[in-house]
Amino acid sequence: MDEQRRIFLAGAGQMAVLAACAPLARAAAQAAPGNAYPFSLGVASGSPLPNSVILWTRILADPLNAAATPPVAFVVRWEVAHDEAFTRIAAQGSASAVPELAHSVHVDATGLEAGRWYWYRFMLGDAVSPVGRTRTAPAADSLPTMLKMAVASCQHWEFGSFAAHRHIANAAPDLVAFLGDYIYEWGPYQLNHPERARRVDESYSLADYRARYAQYKSDPDLQASHRAAPWIVTWDDHEVANDYAGDRDERLSPTFAQRRAAAYQAFYEHMPLRVAPARRNGFGNLRIYDRFDWGRLARLHVLDDRQYRATHACQQPGKGGSSSVLRSRCHALRDSSRTMLGAEQEAWLETGLERSEARWNFLVQQTPMAQSSQVPVSRPDDGRFWNDGWDGYPAARQRLFDTLESTRASNPITLAGDVHTFYATDLKTDFDRPLSKQNPVIATEFCGTSVTSGSRPQARTLQFVDMNPHVKYGRSDKRGFILMEVTPAATKAMFVGLDDVKLAGSGATTIAQFRVEHGRPGAIRA
Repeated sequence: MDEQRRIFLAGAGQMAVLAACAPLARAAAQAAPGNAYPFSLGVASGSPLPNSVILWTRILADPLNAAATPPVAFVVRWEVAHDEAFTRIAAQGSASAVPELAHSVHVDATGLEAGRWYWYRFMLGDAVSPVGRTRTAPAADSLPTMLKMAVASCQHWEFGSFAAHRHIANAAPDLVAFLGDYIYEWGPYQLNHPERARRVDESYSLADYRARYAQYKSDPDLQASHRAAPWIVTWDDHEVANDYAGDRDERLSPTFAQRRAAAYQAFYEHMPLRVAPARRNGFGNLRIYDRFDWGRLARLHVLDDRQYRATHACQQPGKGGSSSVLRSRCHALRDSSRTMLGAEQEAWLETGLERSEARWNFLVQQTPMAQSSQVPVSRPDDGRFWNDGWDGYPAARQRLFDTLESTRASNPITLAGDVHTFYATDLKTDFDRPLSKQNPVIATEFCGTSVTSGSRPQARTLQFVDMNPHVKYGRSDKRGFILMEVTPAATKAMFVGLDDVKLAGSGATTIAQFRVEHGRPGAIRA
């Protein structure tokens, strides 16, 4: 039984629904819905292991009209091949696309060889999906010569084209790491990227979130990026609602738990995720933090800093969400019980770092860990900070830094998005003593800009860099992504910026490069 059928059965009372759908599924196996092309959202793969990879698609003929797809189950065939022409089949089978999961398909294609490329496709009746290219992770005891990885985040449909994804696909990476804000919860439903943003049609229901994902996944450049390589993904806030923390949104809505569960289900339905089956309460909780090894070259610890975090420090009465707070006046910042990851995930991360045999340890997560004061800091109690990022959870950040030191995990590098700005930063245990010899660099952080979402003026970013000496570089006037090359000797990060995010055919340029050498934490400008 495939994974998504197990998830479907996990809900209370759903077994009877499946039994009722079975005859319809057999009938629907031979034809696409309404004889229309059913693979309008393309295909994707992700969560690669040495012997398997997750394959994804969704049966939907019209991205803006889910109701046109009959509410019946479909039997979808799939193939994985050694070659693009599919003359040598490596694995094949069938999977159920059920309406309860938006006719999405998740296949765990097992029995594959480690460290090699494959091609895959889906079939429904006479319809054949686009062909995707994927690969398995290298064998656990191998030391690959290179991992080429693209890192992206924050792709608001309203703020420009997805040209960055065309450049990601052309770069032919081994892996794509997406760090959150895959969708934004509001905007008009249309298949072209508009000239200006309008805040309308905010998502609250499962149908709303499904429709938003369908809109985004209709983009040909995003589809090409998914077809080019396997993805590993995590979420940030806009997959649900702006600046939410745990079970609390900025409106302090009493029904936010239901909204979050709907958003989490839609996220699962549209991502090539390797996740445990849903509990009986559905998608109210969905564990997405995970780790992936690239042989002994790299371990990627994929974190979730939204679902388990404490509420924001020093919120205004009657309001949720983020704000800027003065450290001298916000005593909650000193509360050691406040968490960003939750106790269970913190312990899981510590174990993963402690047992890692990888040359490089990447923390794949949402938002910058580096301190970023909005005003000059001359004393430890100075500083104004945005409380939605790690600056709002300094005790949790310190615990994580202590874990990096105590586990002695090799070459830690944190990857971040969220703030729509390129940053290269040296992480230190005490950001307020930048020149102290007793305060060495313990890790390196690379933060990527957004695929489309807007940012602050570059002049303001340069002020931030001046006020935070551990930040070596900042660039906020470019949209794009990071392209990384990881070798046993060094990791190189290239900041790739678009010429014009409004143009689907925009060119792109590497605007800065940094290097981290094995055994020497800290970003070196190349």
